[in-house]
Amino acid sequence: MSRENAGYPLLLRARRERLTPEALGLPEGRRRRTAGLRREEVAERAGIGTDWYIRLEQGRTVSPSPTTVDALARALMLDKAEHAHLKALAAGGDRRRLAPEEVPQSVRRLVESLTQPACVTGRRWEVLHWNEAADRIFAFSRTAPEDRNILLNMLTGKAARRLFGAAWEGEAKRMVAEFRRTHDLRAGDPAFAALLARLTRESAEFDTWWKAHDIREVAAGRNELAHPTLGRLRFDYASFQPNDEPGLKLVVYTPV
Repeated sequence: MSRENAGYPLLLRARRERLTPEALGLPEGRRRRTAGLRREEVAERAGIGTDWYIRLEQGRTVSPSPTTVDALARALMLDKAEHAHLKALAAGGDRRRLAPEEVPQSVRRLVESLTQPACVTGRRWEVLHWNEAADRIFAFSRTAPEDRNILLNMLTGKAARRLFGAAWEGEAKRMVAEFRRTHDLRAGDPAFAALLARLTRESAEFDTWWKAHDIREVAAGRNELAHPTLGRLRFDYASFQPNDEPGLKLVVYTPV
């Protein structure tokens, strides 16, 4: 399977296996050896040939048209975020290798001027720049550079579990599902492969959540934190993409 078409076959298969005939009002028919719909059932619902669908799901050198993508989204009952992700994957993703990322000086000055916590992350979710308010909460400056990554901090460290408390699991799963959108567009990139290998090795939960192939599109939300010295904190967070470097993400936390 080539790198450029490695993403959407996995999404098609994961969603096909998640659907049930009962949920769609389909006859049970002959006994099913595996969970989910059969390939021919998806093909029929999408109005395409079974062989064509099999080729798509196996990642052979075929590219679905926008019309076919929309038909597959309806057939597999994809939500808005999943549909948008399938479109992006079908378009081929980004085959360039991840290069070192620099935060523009204008963005650095903006982050440092803010009184509320703020940080800038890269495509692989490394924390590239932050202000003093964010450091007081998340201790970025006291984290080794190779560990300064949002997913690594959340999934492999004890500090994040204490900080998020009972909300940790839900927030961690949300992050994994949101990161899936970024990863799949660069599937096969050595930098992303190395991060996945480390997460699988060091997090007991990551592999199960990753295999679920959940897709989330979240730009804003609320966190309630239990900081060991600052006490209970509540923040609304929102993320933005700088025009100078759209691969970067600026995250700002506003106290509630």
